[in-house]
Amino acid sequence: MIISVLYLLGRRVLALGLLRFRTERSKDLEIVVLKHQLAILRRQVVHPHLTDADRIFLTAASRLLSRRRWSVFFVRLARENRSWGYLRIQGELAGLRISVSATTVRRVLARAGLDPSGGRFGLIWRDFVRAQAHSLLATDFLTVDIVFLERLYVLFFIEVDTRRVHFAGVTSHPTGAWVTQQARNLAIRMGDSLSARKFLIRDRDAKFTGTFDQVFRSEAIRVIRTPVRAPRANAYAKRFVGTLRRECLDWILILGRRHLESVVQEYLAHYNAHWLHRGLDLHPPCPERVRPRSMPGQAPRRILRQDRLGGLMHEYTAAA
Repeated sequence: MIISVLYLLGRRVLALGLLRFRTERSKDLEIVVLKHQLAILRRQVVHPHLTDADRIFLTAASRLLSRRRWSVFFVRLARENRSWGYLRIQGELAGLRISVSATTVRRVLARAGLDPSGGRFGLIWRDFVRAQAHSLLATDFLTVDIVFLERLYVLFFIEVDTRRVHFAGVTSHPTGAWVTQQARNLAIRMGDSLSARKFLIRDRDAKFTGTFDQVFRSEAIRVIRTPVRAPRANAYAKRFVGTLRRECLDWILILGRRHLESVVQEYLAHYNAHWLHRGLDLHPPCPERVRPRSMPGQAPRRILRQDRLGGLMHEYTAAA
């Protein structure tokens, strides 16, 4: 055992000595490669098996790093598992053959500002949305002031997982009866695809009445109201509103209700079929409309451009 530890430490010392004669560029490149390899191993290995020599080396190396860099070791257990108390963490470390007392774990968590008893537990809204994205539907209003000093309201629905937006309608007087009718129209248009949704996220606007909620309850969809003055609770709908304003409505003078309907529908045709989302691996919300991409190394011979909204937006496709 002692011989193996001395051999390991000797190899580390020689490796550190060789680093002095290498260029900074080669060192940076090797660090990038090692970090990538470590990320791959972390995805494949859930519980790494450490030898005594590994534990000695990691302990010694941790003393040379600042406390804010300790997250590269196993101290992140408490942050990644908010329901775990200090005894659970001690047991998990024991499963990794790391012997540490429960008192030490409790003390470390307290110093880090974490509740040792597992009081950190609680499903936060962001985790809930990510876990249930495939079953979530969100809705919201968008207000637009036209050139004749009238305010119009646009109602839309968005599928959280695909980001597909459904245009409901435009009105200057969004009464409860009008909003409920738009919900019925949506249920008819979506058909069986609506049954895949289990939750509807909406704010506490008085325009969303009990009859509006009943339309979705009849489809076995639970209506979730966001907290008061918490726009982030309906982040996907709010983000679409910002995108629509920045890319379209801020550049067009709206003349009336029909003009606004035409503009929004034209933009949605671009948004659902061509707008590339980083959260969707650079794919649009409607994958069935995606044109096949060229093979790697095979550039298209001819590229076509389609203008929308008078040239405000451009779409590029490869000619057949």
